[in-house]
Amino acid sequence: MKIFLREIKTDRELRRFIRFPLMLYKDSPSYVPTLFMDEYQTLHHQKNPSFEHCEARYWLAYDGSQVVGRIAGIINQKHIQKWDEPYMRFGWFDFIDDLEVSQALLSVVEDWAKQRELTAIHGPLGFTNLDHEGMLIEGFGELGTMATLYNFPYYPKHMEHHGYGKDTDWIEFLLQVPDSLDPRISKATEVVLKRNSLRLLNIRSKRELLSHATELFELINKEYSHIYGAVPLSEREIQHYVDNYLNFVHPDFIPLIIDEQENLVAFGVAIPSLSSALQKSNGKLFPLGWWRFLHALRHNRRADLYLVAVEKRYQGLGVNLVLMDHLYKIFNERGIEIVESNPELETNLDVQSQWKLFEKRQHKRRRCYIKHI
Repeated sequence: MKIFLREIKTDRELRRFIRFPLMLYKDSPSYVPTLFMDEYQTLHHQKNPSFEHCEARYWLAYDGSQVVGRIAGIINQKHIQKWDEPYMRFGWFDFIDDLEVSQALLSVVEDWAKQRELTAIHGPLGFTNLDHEGMLIEGFGELGTMATLYNFPYYPKHMEHHGYGKDTDWIEFLLQVPDSLDPRISKATEVVLKRNSLRLLNIRSKRELLSHATELFELINKEYSHIYGAVPLSEREIQHYVDNYLNFVHPDFIPLIIDEQENLVAFGVAIPSLSSALQKSNGKLFPLGWWRFLHALRHNRRADLYLVAVEKRYQGLGVNLVLMDHLYKIFNERGIEIVESNPELETNLDVQSQWKLFEKRQHKRRRCYIKHI
């Protein structure tokens, strides 16, 4: 095998870069393709507002005319400044089970980092902490989600072989929605709201939901600031996420809690699972992908939890219970039986305590690797 790398320079090459996993994982029942349109907008220098403070380069690995791997290198200046860590990120890292291929891909990113006088490589990470992150190290036989990466079991072995070690881990839970809840829980949530002069909004239209969208992401900026690798989202990045994600989520799945001054102090975001729809459509909206997505949003027994944020002064006061109680009722009404928690830092015990309403099983673990150079 004679491996050579080609840096992505054209739109056609970028499309090939995005599509490579479809070939690599074509026989895997656990792999969930990304939505091509989302990947294209994220990776395109002129479409992703993160390029205002990020640089990125992408490479494909070839064996003759056959693509055998891919990788992205990202320099996020906001991360470097905020955390005082002159690190380069790697992401979009996929490869066949060949050490020469994975070594070549990691080496080209390491070389770029050395040229820029950076001191470490870590990943998989994206441009922001709302992008896909973390390499799967447990749960390879579990169904993936739209919000997470999938990879084969040989990936972690390659990372360790090439001198990369653990920087942090995320864990994920599969939650079973109970048929009924103790009625005392709903009474307790009423007490929590009254005692703290809070109100759970009854939003029925997307227009009303979108009127709170900027506040929602501002709360993310504030309450996620201490999370691993988090950097504040810019106004343009916030608008990008609003336009691409909040527009298709039913308001019922986004409980919002406001204070007496009508300031947003807590929210949760859940979405009926799109995993099966993405698998059947290979990540494409056309010709039938859009119909499968609409059907999945309306008729589903699975859901994914994406984000939960509570303003610091209300943490530990039962506000999370209010959010979970609301979502439980929506899950029950919609016939949703199984919920994916999606990744949460293994050290974030406050987040993990939210799942006490549900029977749970930790079924996945993923890792951010690091190598100092």
